[in-house]
Order: sequence, then C-alpha cells, then structure tokens
Amino acid sequence: MIIYLIRHGETDWNKAFRFQGQSDIPLNASGIALAKKTAEALRTVPFEMAFSSPLCRALETARIIIGDRQIPLSTDDRLKEISFGVWEGTVVPPQMKEGDSNPLYDFWKRPKQYVPGQNGESFHSLYQRSASFLKEKILPLEGVCETVLLAGHGALNRSILNTIAQIPLEDFWHFSLKNCAVSQISLKNGHFRILEPGRTYD
Repeated sequence: MIIYLIRHGETDWNKAFRFQGQSDIPLNASGIALAKKTAEALRTVPFEMAFSSPLCRALETARIIIGDRQIPLSTDDRLKEISFGVWEGTVVPPQMKEGDSNPLYDFWKRPKQYVPGQNGESFHSLYQRSASFLKEKILPLEGVCETVLLAGHGALNRSILNTIAQIPLEDFWHFSLKNCAVSQISLKNGHFRILEPGRTYD
C-alpha cells in the first residue's frame, strides 16, 4: 500500500509566520492555487480512501486533491496540528537567534527542550496520537487498499515521518515540508517505509 501524506496549502498565518496550531485558519488564494497544482500533478493517482485533519485548511486541501474521485473522506482529530494553547497566533520568524524572548523559540530551535504553554500540547502527546491513528486506521487497510491519502499539518506530518525514519526529537525539523508538500510512504507486512519525503509541485 502507498500512503500519500500531504501538508495543507498556504494560509495567511503561514505567510506571516504566525503559529496556527489548532486555530481553524482557511487557505488563502495562494494556498488554493497550490493545492490545485498539486491535484493536477496527482490526477492519475488512484486514491481509494482519504483521511484528513478536521481543520479547514487541511480538509479543503484534501477535497481539492480528491477532486471528482468518488471515494470516502474521513476526518480524525488525531490528525490535527499540535496545539500551542495560549500561544496560538504568536509570530515566530525563522531567523530567531538564541536568547530571543519569543515563547516558541524552543519549539522552533530546540525542540527537545520545548515546554508547552497553558493549554498547549507536548511533542510526546503529538507523537502518541499520530501513532495511534496509524495503528488503528491505516495498518488495518493493508491488503484492502492500494493507495490512501492523508491530509495533515507541518508538525503532525513530521511526527509520522520522523517516527518511521527514526529521527530523534532534537532533529524534529529534519524533513523540509513546505505547504502542499507530498510524502510517499509504503506499508508492507505491517512496516512503514518512506519512499519520497516532502515533494512539492509548485
């Protein structure tokens, strides 16, 4: 079985380096256009089933990719982005330097030391729920489906890829996953393997 793991298209918060977490921010015009380009590139992929985060930016991306395919699309809360709690909406420019007072500095630069804020979620929790989803929803599909679509988020998708590739938490950002980045994962005899990480079609 081949799993196509896709990150959602661009939102205005992505463009502003504003951390979204589980805030339900829609795709912007560029995000919709990129999702359509990605859908065109994947037009011959015979998806049989699709799963998505219920957050609208991921769900809309999934619907654009699916197009006119008559396949089931299910949402699952375990595919939501990591929650930043009270820090959602914080602007975190990628050029931050050590010593900056931004509360999300550790998340971006030193993930192993990251401690979530009020109502935020830990990396441990993120990894637990993505693993639970794969175990309960994807593993049973081996031998039933040949091609499945998963639509998620930057940190959520990395938690899946990093687990498969055995990437340690301190190297959480190992994979480059731009908006609408598509990663191909194989599932054979109960084992996942990354075939291609983070391909974009822009």
